[in-house]
Amino acid sequence: MSLTVAYAALATGIIVWAVLVTKLRAKPWEKQIAATPEGTDIPTVSPKRIGLWIFLAVVTSLFCLFLSAYYMRMGQHAGHGMPTGGLGDWAAIRDPSILWFNTVLLIFGSVAMQSARSSVARSQVEQTRVRLFAAGLLTIAFLIGQWFAWRELRYSELFSPLNPAVAFFYVLTAVHGLHLLGGLVVWARTLARSLRKDVELIDVRLSVELTSVYWHYLLLVWLGLFAVLLST
Repeated sequence: MSLTVAYAALATGIIVWAVLVTKLRAKPWEKQIAATPEGTDIPTVSPKRIGLWIFLAVVTSLFCLFLSAYYMRMGQHAGHGMPTGGLGDWAAIRDPSILWFNTVLLIFGSVAMQSARSSVARSQVEQTRVRLFAAGLLTIAFLIGQWFAWRELRYSELFSPLNPAVAFFYVLTAVHGLHLLGGLVVWARTLARSLRKDVELIDVRLSVELTSVYWHYLLLVWLGLFAVLLST
């Protein structure tokens, strides 16, 4: 497969991902559940839970496409069954050391989010708020750390805008960071609801649970990306 075909497949995947996300906003599963006749013996599953898992499946396919393009491009440089004429521009980079610290921050953020989930399940209002806040703060610190990693690479002697390895580093980490930013929007709404004096924790329990699932998912994605970057 040529590099052009690989990138065309990647672009197609992104377009399909964008279309699916647009359709997911319409929440067709909610209409289907609403149309179910009353009295029908069907296990009830929260529409939000269904929507999250569908969204995670779409995001997983997106990251898989990016990683496939990454390995194809690197394989072409190595000459794995393809001519390397004109493709000798790949130069391995030294990953910024701050990525290790950032990884620890994201792990603790995920732990704090799981702790908030446990607290809300036990109806512990104050603990839920504190742990939710800590999870978001650690995640914001992770994103700030990623920005420092981008700057460290930008000013290193290995940086070159013509090096595909550099481009892939920025793309992979930026796409992951954008998904975290989207999660922080939901986190902020959930935290704001939990801070209301008249709120019942049962009203925010599902939001905290789904947010924790999303945090754990993005942690696993980052660990996978980090392992790929370190090994290549």
